[in-house]
Amino acid sequence: MTVIECQNVKKRYMGKNALESITFQLEDKKITGLIGRNGAGKTTLLKILAGFMKESSGEVKVFSNNPFNNLCVSENSILVDDQMSFPDTLKLTEILMMAPSFYPNWNAELATGLFEYFNLDAKQQHSKLSKGNQAMFNAIFGLATRCSLTMFDEPTNGMDEAVRTDFYRALLKEYIAYPRSILISSHHLAEIEHLLEDILLIHKGKVVFHQSLDEVKEYAVGIQGPTEKVEAYINQQEILHTKQLNRELQYTVVRKDSSMKYEGVTIQPVSASDVCMYVTSDTKGGIDDVFK
Repeated sequence: MTVIECQNVKKRYMGKNALESITFQLEDKKITGLIGRNGAGKTTLLKILAGFMKESSGEVKVFSNNPFNNLCVSENSILVDDQMSFPDTLKLTEILMMAPSFYPNWNAELATGLFEYFNLDAKQQHSKLSKGNQAMFNAIFGLATRCSLTMFDEPTNGMDEAVRTDFYRALLKEYIAYPRSILISSHHLAEIEHLLEDILLIHKGKVVFHQSLDEVKEYAVGIQGPTEKVEAYINQQEILHTKQLNRELQYTVVRKDSSMKYEGVTIQPVSASDVCMYVTSDTKGGIDDVFK
């Protein structure tokens, strides 16, 4: 079943295009990484999918409905981000007690278990929490809703490393126990790669690719060896990244071509994280270009 359909979606505000011709489909019961650099348009896209913001043009469907101000979409989806707010008249435990009124699949046992594990203060108000604890509470709330579409926008901002690790493990275990569509945005792919089945990479408001994690890992190949031999191989190939290691050795990442046979050079795999970084880079040499 298709959960999300976007066709030529554009969003323009403040005189700029935040999204340009975004087209993709998201199938049910997958964990998809929405990957992109800061300012790529990830948050804008998620807000449109959640119904918080209306697209300028194009077609958006979530559960076959336009999400903007749609009760069906609101009941069956949630966006967890650092803009979440709850009434200060309610303590944290009271917020959890009220949640089943809005989310029919609410898992109180999961919410309570995670709340206690992460040692949150039951009597505290949401707005008074530290940034890390606020992010943790939001993540707990999002997981416990068991919404058919659960979206996380940079959910671990403010969490320390140990807490981030625990959150990702909790997310994966909860997904295995209760599969649903999870869309998690990040500009740190390496940190969430073990969770993902698909990657939706966007850059400057456009979709670069939407592929399985395995396909992304096979997207490119690194070639290292004597400069003249490396350059002979890359002459007719799409160069994603290149670096002169010393006066004689060069390392270059190119779009993978299974028909090519390489001799006299070393072939190295390129991680999914590096593929996304190189594909969205405006320079082929990275920071080294500045110091030439």
